[in-house]
Amino acid sequence: MEQHINILAVLYIVFGFIGMILAVFVFTVFIGSGLLSGEEEAIFVTSIVGTVIGIFLAVTSLPGIIGGFGLLKRKSWARILLIILGCLSLLNLPLGTCLGVYTLWVLLNKDSEGLFSA
Repeated sequence: MEQHINILAVLYIVFGFIGMILAVFVFTVFIGSGLLSGEEEAIFVTSIVGTVIGIFLAVTSLPGIIGGFGLLKRKSWARILLIILGCLSLLNLPLGTCLGVYTLWVLLNKDSEGLFSA
């Protein structure tokens, strides 16, 4: 079970960093498209929309990264955090569902409970 916990931690870290990269990309595209138009209203609207979407993506990616690193160190709070994130991931078809099922299978297993410190 220890190998599955390590794999799960790396998956959450990788997906979190992909989300962060996507946040920066979306922010840049929205701001850039507004600047390319040259209109003040377009610049204002696209910068607000790009900032909101970028912050949303970054904030939703950060718990996975933090939980992944905590899971590598076998922290009990990371187990609880990733169980919650795994349940939320079930709604994100198709990769999120696979990640959520794998998360719940690994972290709710009786063998993995004893591997985490208080």
